[in-house]
Amino acid sequence: MKIKIEKFHDPDFLFYFQLVNDEKVMEMITERAIELEEAKKDFYKLIDNNKLDINFGNFKIIREDTNEFIGLAKLEIQEINSEEAELGYMLLPKYWGKGIASLVGEKLIKIGKNQQSLKRIYAIIDPKNIPSRKILTNNGFISKEFKDFDGLPGEILELQLQEKQY
Repeated sequence: MKIKIEKFHDPDFLFYFQLVNDEKVMEMITERAIELEEAKKDFYKLIDNNKLDINFGNFKIIREDTNEFIGLAKLEIQEINSEEAELGYMLLPKYWGKGIASLVGEKLIKIGKNQQSLKRIYAIIDPKNIPSRKILTNNGFISKEFKDFDGLPGEILELQLQEKQY
């Protein structure tokens, strides 16, 4: 299956809400579905973050042949010219186990490697999320630490990018 990624924009809230309001999708992220008002606040923070840099932010994952919405991919920075970006993805359950998360991970890593400012890409996963861990480690990520995130367990994995040669 071929996929493409496009930045989320204001009219895309319902796609986002479809994901974050799904208990299965959120089980390994927040351990709960996100309700409407909280989702709206989160979405508009995401939209603001998308304006920092054309290459970074939160993207819709779209099936190329049908234009169906599949999920969210992120390569997110917190400030312009940041040296690190967070990689993440969420897929609707009907797309699990089809290799899409691997494709998305590879696509995001490629984008990250092409950005001169970036020195590190990191991902935060639930330690029980073995499929995500496998995708990340297969792409060169190494486990750095286990940490508590608002009462939820998390593992931080990172990929150090090569210093640019000139």
